[in-house]
Amino acid sequence: MLQLRKLLYRVLEMSAGKRRGISLVFNLILITIITLNAIAIVLHTVPEYNKQYAQLFIDFELFSVLFFSIEYLLRVWVCVENEKYHHPILGRLRYIISASAIIDFLAIFPFYFSLFATDLGVVRILRLFRIFRLFRISRYSQAFRMIQRVVEEKKEELVLSLSFVVFMLIILSSVMYFVEHPAQPDKFTSIPATMWWGVSAMTTVGYGDILPITPLGKLLGGISAIVGIGLFALPTGILVSGFTEQVRSRKEPIRRVCPHCGKEI
Repeated sequence: MLQLRKLLYRVLEMSAGKRRGISLVFNLILITIITLNAIAIVLHTVPEYNKQYAQLFIDFELFSVLFFSIEYLLRVWVCVENEKYHHPILGRLRYIISASAIIDFLAIFPFYFSLFATDLGVVRILRLFRIFRLFRISRYSQAFRMIQRVVEEKKEELVLSLSFVVFMLIILSSVMYFVEHPAQPDKFTSIPATMWWGVSAMTTVGYGDILPITPLGKLLGGISAIVGIGLFALPTGILVSGFTEQVRSRKEPIRRVCPHCGKEI
């Protein structure tokens, strides 16, 4: 059983070895099934296809849930091969609450919950959780893993830049409320309502349902658009620099240094 568990761990977890043999075949099959699930979720909402291929959608959903359920249970079983989850009980519990395991669970949970739910509205909402199957591709794609590393390394800078955006949104919306509320009390009814205008102005979308009509309000609207361009460019620059660092680190050869003499090996 131990040998079987080690073999399944190498097959299921790409990080445990190189992409080759059974592991490569399994990963390709899994990515194909996830992609087909995304296509099925989209086509299921088309009335013509839903009526004509209703049974096909049901059969494919049953197959997918069975496949993902077996895979989820196997991952819980083999996770102890990872030193991080080596304890037979606590390790598996730690793995179950990890981000990747939660995504795997959310991919199959709506189906089992719908078997016992009586509220059709709740069932329809839970069906949207099937889209979480798409997030599972990140485990098997080098590009997705690079995005994850970039976000993790730049999370402090991203949070700081997003905080600036929120602060400016509150400030500009508050000022605009006091400027435009006397002229348009039915549009700029409150600061929270004015924040909808702030979002559309700072993102330069200009939805058009709420517009300033006073000269001072129009001036403030122009300032909001200019400030928004600069603020929303900050996260973009941070992510670009993070991607550049990741690409450069992958291309540069890894230097190994002797811990005793300090010379390069």
